[in-house]
This record gives sequence, structure tokens and C-alpha cells, in this order.
Amino acid sequence: MTDHQTTTRRFSSGPWRRLRSLRVRLIAVFAAVALLTAVSASGIAYWLNRDAVLKRAQDTALKDFRVSLSRNVSNLPLKATCHDLIDLAGYVASSGLTYDVVVVDPALPDCIASSDPARYSLANVPTPLQTAVAKPREITESNPYTYHLYWQRQNLDGRPFVIGGTKVVSTGPTAYMFKSLENERADLNTLGWSLAIATLLALIGSALLAQAASATVLRPVKRLGDAARRLGEGHLDTRLEVEGSDELADLARTFNRTAESLHEQVEELSAREAQSRRFVADMSHELRTPLTAMTAVTDILEDEAESLDPMIEPAVRLVVSETRRLSDLVENLMEVTRFDAGTAKLVADEVDIADLIMSCIDGRAWYDAVELDAPRGVRAVVDPRRLDVVFANLIGNALKHGGSPVRVRVRETPDSVVVEVSDSGPGIPEDVLPHVFDRFYKADKGRARSEGSGLGLSIAMANAQIHGGTITAANGEVGAVFTLTLPVSPPPPPPADAPEESAP
Repeated sequence: MTDHQTTTRRFSSGPWRRLRSLRVRLIAVFAAVALLTAVSASGIAYWLNRDAVLKRAQDTALKDFRVSLSRNVSNLPLKATCHDLIDLAGYVASSGLTYDVVVVDPALPDCIASSDPARYSLANVPTPLQTAVAKPREITESNPYTYHLYWQRQNLDGRPFVIGGTKVVSTGPTAYMFKSLENERADLNTLGWSLAIATLLALIGSALLAQAASATVLRPVKRLGDAARRLGEGHLDTRLEVEGSDELADLARTFNRTAESLHEQVEELSAREAQSRRFVADMSHELRTPLTAMTAVTDILEDEAESLDPMIEPAVRLVVSETRRLSDLVENLMEVTRFDAGTAKLVADEVDIADLIMSCIDGRAWYDAVELDAPRGVRAVVDPRRLDVVFANLIGNALKHGGSPVRVRVRETPDSVVVEVSDSGPGIPEDVLPHVFDRFYKADKGRARSEGSGLGLSIAMANAQIHGGTITAANGEVGAVFTLTLPVSPPPPPPADAPEESAP
């Protein structure tokens, strides 16, 4: 398994799988929409209220500053002293609203009159504001005043202020107002916290709403998933109860129609398959009787072949060979039919694998062409007859298609026995490897008539699988390598109602 596959498998289980569930995604979407909506609404409300609060506070303070300054500046002497300017700053700042005033006069450059000298002076006034206040404007029909009141928001020592300034006459003093916006900032902070709490409550409410909605929507989806899982497990009678007339109800009806159609098709295919198996089994049984007679006759003909006319002898030997081939084919077909019908029975016994392989080699006179590396004492619980078929097929194919010497190696792992059969031939083409265990498959399509039936390796694989093992095919450094893997422990016993295997 590659690293990518491992990562994919890791992410498809555990917390990552829960994060990808439809319920979590639905709650996340509801929460995201609610959060976006609440944050947008709260942000808009906050900025609108902020502008309104600040504009109201600064407009009120600037209007009061203008009125108070206009009222008190008329009491100022023509040649005002620094003391007069200080009194003017105090009078203007005591108008009733909480702000401080700084008054400066070009005629008294060393005098800076302030209602709170310790905290406010001309140095606290932004330079752009001083420049704008000191700049006269041309008098026109739309502008009857030379000087105007200007203002600017500024932070002083971390505290918000609105600073306003104006020059009454060209030769008169210039006054600046410092209005603290600390109270307004506190009100806006309270508003911000209130909107944040409202946003959090909206988020929690949306999550609860999404949970309730997901329970309503996902319950039928879960039932549909369970039904589809049961249908995939082979329970073709699975159906859903249809309630309502919405899209989920239409989906349930579609599932029921699909399941019904699938049930009918599977029953039809099962009936056809059963008929095919019965046909092959019946045909094989019917062929055995004439084949038995034909085999007996061919044995006699083979014994008398040397005394026959030389013109007839080749035909006789051909009949003998093809009769035996037909007999083997019928036996293989009957064996395949038993596997397909599930009637193949395992008669297991504990045997020494080395003895079993040696018996297979000696019984077929292969001892001169096979190199055996099988230590004694490697024991397993197997069916000796079926395992002999496996060994005969693997070793026989290696001798026939690969060439000698054929090497058979047995090794033991903690829970299995591994038998490797390798030959000295050219190997198996890569495009043939995936099909070597297919029924009736032949690597050379041009050899329509060959000694083999194309069933040997498929029967060997079936016999290995009934033991709980498997066979793999690959190419080694020289020739092909077939590897049989069998468990050491016996396979589980068949069910009590399993049909018995018919006698071969």
C-alpha cells in the first residue's frame, strides 16, 4: 500500500469521517450563514450608530462652542491682555457642556490662555487644523464669512477628542475647543459587546436549528442508507416505507422500484444459472456412462495397437488420446459444477506437506524432472485428495509449458504453509498473468486444440480457496513462479444443512 493510499484510508475513518458527515456539514453551513449574516448586520448597525453618536456629540459641542464664543468675545477689550484671554477661555468653557478651550492671539505670542493649562495647549492642536483655521476665505454671495469653524477628530494620550477651532476676526484671537468623546466611546463599546453577544446567540440558535433540520432531513436519508446497505448484502426483499409526497418520498419510491426490479432480475439470473449448472451436471453424468464404455474399448485398442494395420494404428491412437481427453474434461466439468453449486466438501486431515508432494511426484513419475526442497515436519490440516489435484496441476503445467528442471520449495510461516513451484521456461506474458486462473483461458489463442482444457488452474485455485488459501502467479528471475499459501489451522466446518458432495 502506498503512502497516498494509507493517508486516504486514515482520513476516511475516525474524526475526519465525522467531519465529512452530512449532519456536520449542514450544521456548519447553517452556522456559517448565520455568522456571516449576524456579523454583517452587527457591523452595519455598529458603524451607523457610531457615526450617529459621534456626529451628534461633535455637532452639539461645536454649536455650543460657536454660540458661547460669539457671546463672550464681544466683552473682550480692544487691547486684550493675557489675563483677558484666560478669562475668555474660562467663560467659553463654562457654557454648560464639558469641553475645554485654548485661546491664542498673534498680538500676545507668549500668552496661551487655556481653561486647563496642565492638559491643553496650542501644541495639542493638529497642524492641519491650525492652518485651516488661520486661512481666510474670499467673501462671496454663498460665503459671507472670512473665517469658519473647522474640526478634526484626534486621539490625545489614547483618549478620543473632537478638536474645533475658529478665528473670530482677522485681528482678533483664535479659539480652539477640546471635546472629549470618552463617554461616547464607552457607549459604543457597550453597543459592540451587545452586538457580539447577539451574534453569538444567533450562531448558537442557527446550530440548534440546523441540528433540528438535519434530524428531520437525515433520518429518511439514514433509513435509505441502511436499506441500500442491506440490499447490497443480498437482502433483496428490503423495502422502504413511503411517507408524504416530497422529494425524499419520491426517492424512497424510486429505491423501492429499483429494488423490486433488481430482485426480479436476480431471481431470473439465479434461475438461469441453476438451470445451466443442472444442465452441465446432467450432461456430465450422462456422458460418464458411454465414456466408461469407450474408455474400456480404447484400453483394449491401445493394447492391440501394435498388431493392427499400420494404416489404422494412428487413427486408433488418436481415438484413444481424444477419448481420455474427453474423459478428463468431463471430470473437470463435474468438479467445476460442484464448486459452483457449493456442494464441494472438504475432507480434512493433518498431513505432512512434504510427503504429500512426494506422493504426487512419484505417482506421476516426475521425480527425474522435479527438484524438491521440502523439509519434513511441515504439517497442515488439508484435504489430501484436493491438495494432490493442486500440486498435480501446478507441477504439470510447469513441466508442460515451462520446462524442467521444475523446483518445488516448501516453507513455513507462523500461521501458514507456502509452496512455491517455479520452472525454467520463458515465463508468463504480462498480459496473460491476470487471466491464468480464468476458466478455459489459453495464452495461445491459435492453439484451439491443445492437450489442456483450460480448467486445471481454475480448479486448483478453487481447491486452494476451499482450504482458506490462495494461489498467485508471477514471473521470477527465470521462468514462472506459482505460490500456494495455505493456513495451518483447519478451515471452519461447513453449516449443518450444507449439501453433501456427490461421489466422483
